[in-house]
Amino acid sequence: MNITRPLHEFISEFRTSLDNNTFAKLSLGNYQGKEENLKNIYVKKTLIKKEEKLSFTYRYKTRDIVKNYTFEEAVQLVDVFLQGDFFIATLFALSFELQFEILKNNKITLKKKPVELKGIPAPEHDKAKKRLIQSGDKAYLTELKITDQQGNVYKNAQDKYRQINHYVELLSPLLKEIPAGKPLRVVDMGSGKGYLTFALYDYLKNVLQLDTSVTGVEYRPDLVELCNEIAQNAGFGNLDFKEGSIEDYDSAGTDVLIALHACDTATDDAIYKGITAGSELIVVAPCCHKQVRREIEKNKTINDLSFLTRHGIFLERQAEMVTDGIRALILEYFGYKTKVFEFISDAHTPKNVMIVGTKDARNSIDKNAILKKIKEAKEYFGIGYHHLEKISGI
Repeated sequence: MNITRPLHEFISEFRTSLDNNTFAKLSLGNYQGKEENLKNIYVKKTLIKKEEKLSFTYRYKTRDIVKNYTFEEAVQLVDVFLQGDFFIATLFALSFELQFEILKNNKITLKKKPVELKGIPAPEHDKAKKRLIQSGDKAYLTELKITDQQGNVYKNAQDKYRQINHYVELLSPLLKEIPAGKPLRVVDMGSGKGYLTFALYDYLKNVLQLDTSVTGVEYRPDLVELCNEIAQNAGFGNLDFKEGSIEDYDSAGTDVLIALHACDTATDDAIYKGITAGSELIVVAPCCHKQVRREIEKNKTINDLSFLTRHGIFLERQAEMVTDGIRALILEYFGYKTKVFEFISDAHTPKNVMIVGTKDARNSIDKNAILKKIKEAKEYFGIGYHHLEKISGI
């Protein structure tokens, strides 16, 4: 199989189309390489920070991965791909279509046919995807110093704006699973300055058009006063903020309970408030796991993981996983289906774990089996008690 001449010609045409600005797109198919589940690659122009590049979409069986390259990097990469990985490539240019193919009998074909494109696709900008929370005409975003009066996101608030939308995108499918038919009451424990609380209310009320009320619970009176003022100025009549602690708040009638970054056992208090209220949805993103770590350090149980936990950083991570793992089990004991996944809360802070409990009356629960798992976990890691277990009385 002599691949050199046709491959050289194909790559030359590819390079020329880029130089002459006649390139439209390129596709690679019939993958024969070693990377599992990779099927195709699609190439198009993109604009990254005012610089033209080529965007490669790697199409896998269950996902897509996008990578951007300079023109020269892209040409070299396609050259390598066609030397054994992909057996077919099609170049679409302004006036022609060129197909390179390695057939089953190892024969190489290069077929060129004239076409007449109406124009070359403009490079796609690396603009933000369509957000669930749009920046325009949002009084609360302006008062929170995220946008100016015209709805333009400030440069130094881009991370916060992305965080708000990431949060709403995570909650959106969970909220849509809650049975309809009655007003939705949401409580956000430890709401802080209210960035996420305002965005959630905006999404529920103005995007999903739900009959909803949202309450932010915050210990600091100055933030409560500020957020209530912003809510009033924004015309958010069913959004309010109350001063108080998670432990003391009366959660009766709460359909959705949220607590992000409640420190240490405050997360347990929040989960328990949701359980006792019979909330349809409980969402927490814990921070600090001191209570269980102190238990592990105090009892110094020897187990198969001791070679890891003699290092402080590994002990800390283990305490986090064990704490949150038992929290998920306790939620399941009380009839919740649980999910645990990564939540990137802010571009400048570490990644968090988000624990989600969804109430499901159809969920079959083996409470004895769950209690056995909790007991075994505590014994294995040397935990005398877990705060959520203690306050829930199981």
